[in-house]
Amino acid sequence: MAQNIYDDPDFFAGYIQLPRQVLGLKGAPEWPAIRTLLPDPAGKRVVDLGCGFGWTARWFRQQGARSVLGLDLSRNMIQRARADTADAAIEYRIADLDTLVLAPASFDVAYSALTFHYVQDFDRLVHEIHKCLQPGGHLVFSIEHPIFMAATDPHWISDEQGRKTWPVSGYAREGERRTDWFATGVLKYHRTIGTTLKALIAAGFRIQAVQEFAPTAQQIGQLPQLAEELERPMMLIVSASV
Repeated sequence: MAQNIYDDPDFFAGYIQLPRQVLGLKGAPEWPAIRTLLPDPAGKRVVDLGCGFGWTARWFRQQGARSVLGLDLSRNMIQRARADTADAAIEYRIADLDTLVLAPASFDVAYSALTFHYVQDFDRLVHEIHKCLQPGGHLVFSIEHPIFMAATDPHWISDEQGRKTWPVSGYAREGERRTDWFATGVLKYHRTIGTTLKALIAAGFRIQAVQEFAPTAQQIGQLPQLAEELERPMMLIVSASV
């Protein structure tokens, strides 16, 4: 079973204070870029893998999705998502993506935000997602960028002039990464960009787009601290189709 860090009380207490958890999609600077990669949700059956508080599940329904299934390992997340959702066409379930099984051709769109880097067996998962999508279906997901998460000590290094550098180390050594983020020993799995895309292709997906997210000048103007995201990519966003 995957590490369920989101049900750790200390972790959860810090996590829920993040802007993207307080403001939802408005607090996620990468959301406008993701939206451009999503197919029209109208009439679609959507599965949200790592649905969190259900922000995106509710957005899909607002855009006309026929139904949304939100899956998350965290009981805290699912309880909050259910409490914030009054829509019979949205269902939330507790599920471990490392062991997930979905019915063949049961969805038109699979979506995931910042979740797949917690999954140990990515190859198995993307085969399962491919199986569950109808022909012509789409997978759109974001993950922590491999450059961002490769370092064994992922923190900015400042030189004497105050210039920031991100310590890229061990990039080619894939596997477990443990970091201290709201709690000690948060477990993630580092894979290179090549390995990530190769897994999708091997599962039968056609890669449609790959974006290394960076904030726009307008976003930096509104939130100056985003300027440091120009120094290294924090997120990788991928769109693929069946």
